[in-house]
Amino acid sequence: MTSGSDASDLTLDETTRIARDLIRMDTTNYGEGRSNGETEAAEYVEACLRDLGLEPELIDAAPGRTSVVARVAGANPEKPALVVHGHLDVVPADPANWSVDPFGGEIKDGLLWGRGAVDMKNMDAMILASLREILGSGRRPERDLVIAMFSDEENGGVFGSHHLVTERPELFAGATEAISEVGGYSITFGGRRSYLLQTSEKALVWIKLVATGRAAHGSRYVQDNAVTRLSEAVAAIGRTEWPVRLTDTTEQLLREIATILGTTPERLGPDELALATGTASGFIQASLRTTSNPTLLQAGYKHNVIPDRAEALVDIRTLPGEEDAVLARVAEIVGEDIEIVVMHRDIGLETPFSGPLVDAVVETLGRHDPGAPVLPYMLSGGTDNKALSLLGITGYGFAPLRLPEHLDFPAMFHGVDERVPLDALGFGKQVLTDLLLDY
Repeated sequence: MTSGSDASDLTLDETTRIARDLIRMDTTNYGEGRSNGETEAAEYVEACLRDLGLEPELIDAAPGRTSVVARVAGANPEKPALVVHGHLDVVPADPANWSVDPFGGEIKDGLLWGRGAVDMKNMDAMILASLREILGSGRRPERDLVIAMFSDEENGGVFGSHHLVTERPELFAGATEAISEVGGYSITFGGRRSYLLQTSEKALVWIKLVATGRAAHGSRYVQDNAVTRLSEAVAAIGRTEWPVRLTDTTEQLLREIATILGTTPERLGPDELALATGTASGFIQASLRTTSNPTLLQAGYKHNVIPDRAEALVDIRTLPGEEDAVLARVAEIVGEDIEIVVMHRDIGLETPFSGPLVDAVVETLGRHDPGAPVLPYMLSGGTDNKALSLLGITGYGFAPLRLPEHLDFPAMFHGVDERVPLDALGFGKQVLTDLLLDY
């Protein structure tokens, strides 16, 4: 294996070592085209894939914004190909808030710590380690695989998956399904461990709110203050309680949760059922409704100057198909004096919890954790499966991890002290290996 090795490698399994190496590469994506870049990580992945006898290709959507794609021949190439994908970028991490270096790849207390440990350099490592186990033993996956490690996922895939889907669609020829992040992990509630398979994800609408007014001295009596008007709009949208609306996915999930708890959806409401899942409610509750969270404020340049412009970013996640209706409602909430600029939007997805791939996932997890049910769920965020869907590829979230009951896994995503148990990485690699060999 190339790159990032040291003496401690002798005590680490391959999945952990690869994940640690990737974490130590600062691929921070600040959004709006600002990034440390993914090229170093993409070249690391390329070297790993070449070591396995594959012929990966590096694709740059912009300087430093590198994705890597390789094709693996399957034992039965007449079957449709499966895309197995991850992303190499991570969101920013402020070291002042962390108890460890967010890019140190530190191992302590049986966990791997660092930005990307769960989002999603853990899955990147599981993919590479699984391929090494399969190909290194002279075997082949059941069907052709398209291995893709994308750049820019944390900015909606503009310089990553969307670029490749638009400019290089032939790389995904013959593929009909895909698996990637934020699914396949375990949750424990009602005294029972279950696994969530991501079959749906919300739509993404990133907007900027802009208020304008008259610039003036800070001591003036001014009623046309851009900061004041923006603040009122931000507070209004941030405090909006969007109504609960169940889709096929969330309705089925709530029925399964109720069954495990020994109750019915009629006796406990949607929010109550979501909260009963404990830490998993961090994802599940947000999937029951639209959310609109202000995330950034920008205005002014001096204490005693009233600025003539103030801006705010708002992260809106709607249920699939509700983007236009939600934008119309946002315009009503913030008022006609606030300009709304759509910075980026992408579709929502919903796929039935059925079919051969779902059956294979359920069967494979059942072999590794007998008796644990697998439940469908809607991701409150989004993945590169959105871009692949434009090619008719049906995507699922399946990065399998068996997690301890009290680990707040949803809080790890974009959170402080992001970490993943080492034994969960080993579990995930083996489950993924078996799925790729059998499906």
